[in-house]
Amino acid sequence: MNDRNMPQQMQTLAFCFITVTLSIVTTLVCLNEKVFERYYSLGSKSHRDMDDDLLSLVKSTVPPLTSKKHKGQDGRIGIIGGCQDYTGAPYFAAISALKVGADLSHVFCTKDAATVIKSYSPELIVHPVLDSPNAVEEIEKWLPRLHGLVVGPGLGREDFLLKTAKEVIEKSKARDIPIVIDAVSICLDRSKFQLPNNICKTRLCVCVSFQQDGLWLVTQQPSVIQGYQKGILTPNFMEFTRLYEALHHEPMDNSDRQRSVMQLSVAMGNLTLVLKGEQDIITDGSRVILCSIEGSGRRCGGQGDLLSGSMGVLAHWAHAASAAGMIRSINPSAVAAFGACSLTRQCNSQAFQQHGRSTTTSDMIQEIGSAFKKLFES
Repeated sequence: MNDRNMPQQMQTLAFCFITVTLSIVTTLVCLNEKVFERYYSLGSKSHRDMDDDLLSLVKSTVPPLTSKKHKGQDGRIGIIGGCQDYTGAPYFAAISALKVGADLSHVFCTKDAATVIKSYSPELIVHPVLDSPNAVEEIEKWLPRLHGLVVGPGLGREDFLLKTAKEVIEKSKARDIPIVIDAVSICLDRSKFQLPNNICKTRLCVCVSFQQDGLWLVTQQPSVIQGYQKGILTPNFMEFTRLYEALHHEPMDNSDRQRSVMQLSVAMGNLTLVLKGEQDIITDGSRVILCSIEGSGRRCGGQGDLLSGSMGVLAHWAHAASAAGMIRSINPSAVAAFGACSLTRQCNSQAFQQHGRSTTTSDMIQEIGSAFKKLFES
């Protein structure tokens, strides 16, 4: 080889090397862009697929309507709540349960609330016993007939009402009845949680969830809901934050809410929690489910009662389906929670399309039938 040709050959080789390298880099960049794009499109599709799978699970729990059934077979739901100041909340929860598909809906309220609640609808069975001296005994008589219990809507702030609610929860647990807890203060026994000693000398009273007009820390009874696998709690963000920080004795990490919800569920014995928000976060401590079905920006009072009432029915259906072997891979309480969250959001969306800013919970309740059909019967 001629030494004088070496520089030219080296230049040619170097040019070829640079060209090939640039080609490889360009290919890798394009590949990465496609992988990046595919990752996010698959992620979006995966989330949609998960929603579809969960909606299919909810559909599978809905009992068929046949002429061979008798009244009450598809659900008898009890609402514990309703006092002089709060009559709308128990009505919203009870009528929502009926419209979702329960056959009978009972409201156990105070005497001064009963006539008002009865006047809202003749379809509800109203028991004016919540403030009677033997309230627990009066309600307990009905528990063998009930398939689900919603505790808290319109319960009020009187100590004896909350004490009654606590005892009714105990009785319901003994009968293995699904329980949705909303708008009620519950005392958590510090001795049953791994908590720092300096939080409280005897018991730690924290609110599981509260009415829109206040947080009530009123009872010194031990926790009645920790570890109950058929229990569902439905706090909003502020309620959840207070409960989390009381149990963990440290500020909640807002950057990872899903992890915080799971931590709280585990601390409460793997209860099913529903953190309401822009996305509803549902967990039983073992997995997280997100409900992001589009609703609207309208947040009127009473939507949580629609949620809890419908959840009471769906919890009964889901646990019945689980007992029949139809649900095996997921907690039936989580299935019910996802179904109720989806339904509430769909009702909100449909009502908002018609009424806009003037949308109320009554408007949303009128949408339950068509929203249910769209989600679970289409």
